[in-house]
Amino acid sequence: MNRKKAFFLDRDGVINEDTGYPYKPEEIIFRDGIFDFCEAALNKGYILVVVTNQGGIAKGYYTEADVVALHTWMDDRFRDQGIAIAGFYYCPFRPDGVIPEYTKDSFMRKPKPGMILQAAQDLNIDIAQSLMLGDKPTDRIELKELKSIIIKGKYSERDYDVTCFEEVKKLI
Repeated sequence: MNRKKAFFLDRDGVINEDTGYPYKPEEIIFRDGIFDFCEAALNKGYILVVVTNQGGIAKGYYTEADVVALHTWMDDRFRDQGIAIAGFYYCPFRPDGVIPEYTKDSFMRKPKPGMILQAAQDLNIDIAQSLMLGDKPTDRIELKELKSIIIKGKYSERDYDVTCFEEVKKLI
């Protein structure tokens, strides 16, 4: 069976505006151009996979159930646009959390590659043909074979590769 190429997408700051630990649908503001970009990636043969650090769980701001419910809502909004998201992966852990079971360093937390490797196994993805799109330095995944692209955002004033989705489209 042929392995697929994926576009891994960070959530807050790439798919939606990073408004500081959003977890309710009414807090989500989709970034201008995200749906067009995703459609272009699908047309180029990529599957779309969301990989997001959700340290707000470890900080006690919201629960895993809140994240799952939000991802279900987001998936529905993408489907409304005719866009299929192959999977949503999140890391609830953070070393400086306040909820004991989530307060730890984790191989799943970006820039470590745990979520990418799990998605690759689950979805039959060829990492070497795939790309990661993030908005902060921690979205540069620690995998030599995966190219990470950082789009300019509030956490990447100097360390970015592109300024908009149109520039990302030119790379694919």
